[in-house]
Amino acid sequence: MIGHVRIVGTGLVGTSLGIALSTRGFHVSLQDPSPTACRLARDLGAGRLAAELDPSEEPDLVVVAAPPDVASDVVVASLRRWPRAVVTDVASVKQTVLDGVLRSGVDASRYVGSHPMAGRERSGAAAARGDLFDGRAWVVVPHEGSSEDAIQAVREIATVVGSAVRVMPAREHDEAVAAVSHVPQVAASIVAACLRDLPEPAVGLAGQGLRDVTRIAASDPGLWTQILAGNAEAVREVLLAVRTQLDDVVDALGALVDGDGKGSLGTLSGMLEAGNLGQARIPGKHGAAPTAYAVVSVLVPDEPGSLARLLTDMGNAGINLEDMHLEHGLGQPFGVAYISVVPAAAEPLAETLTGLGWRLHD
Repeated sequence: MIGHVRIVGTGLVGTSLGIALSTRGFHVSLQDPSPTACRLARDLGAGRLAAELDPSEEPDLVVVAAPPDVASDVVVASLRRWPRAVVTDVASVKQTVLDGVLRSGVDASRYVGSHPMAGRERSGAAAARGDLFDGRAWVVVPHEGSSEDAIQAVREIATVVGSAVRVMPAREHDEAVAAVSHVPQVAASIVAACLRDLPEPAVGLAGQGLRDVTRIAASDPGLWTQILAGNAEAVREVLLAVRTQLDDVVDALGALVDGDGKGSLGTLSGMLEAGNLGQARIPGKHGAAPTAYAVVSVLVPDEPGSLARLLTDMGNAGINLEDMHLEHGLGQPFGVAYISVVPAAAEPLAETLTGLGWRLHD
């Protein structure tokens, strides 16, 4: 039974985990090279400062929330310092961390890697939130020498904070996240980088599509440099496949520019259709099977309280919001809220909102 959790590293994930565990009654202690970051995490409700505890008090579980390039060193130090504690890390690459731990010669039976698939574009304790892990996958990454007790301890913590546990070997995990997390970050950053020298009038035409594609381009460059370096082999393999497909598209467009482009339209259409099929495989709400939702588009005045009133009207009508995104009208005093609901709720929602004076957008 886990009672005391020591979190080493009070950035976004470490602080969010501390908040989530503290609100569920766990005794959480906080440790970070930066005293200021540690105190901020404490003030946000993530736990107590480790410096205030009796040094002889040993945690049941140590969660290393350190950057990927130092995670293995911190894991090894934690295993040596607390000889009875289970130790996990939450770095987004796993094989390099595991290799470092095993090379150290320390008893690694109490070590189990893990990776919560949760994050935000912003980093640091100030961006932390206690519901960061709700409904998100948390990959537990044991190695051949991990004890069953250690594996169970890490599973317990992941489950307690609302995550859906998945178990994978380290290399399989790294290959998976290369495709579903690391390459999307690279793609978003490259697309956003192309905006740097775009004339201002052109940037002003940007709509929700560009915002969706480039949202994660606002992520921390320092952290992502470490992640990409730590998973270089797997990321490179996925990018080679992406480059092949991009070359096909570039050749097809070039053929259209230079001549009749026979066969080029088929190439472009095939690429777009393949994208439809891939997008349809992305898990739905709370990690469930993909679900097709209906979208009701509502004009929302650009005034304080308008969005809150819309959501309240939906709640009063007994209709559950599955997803939503906002698109701001260019130079207009309103935006459009695209509200995703289960198909059966779309017509009742439209009738209810219209009856309450909301304008729908076709």
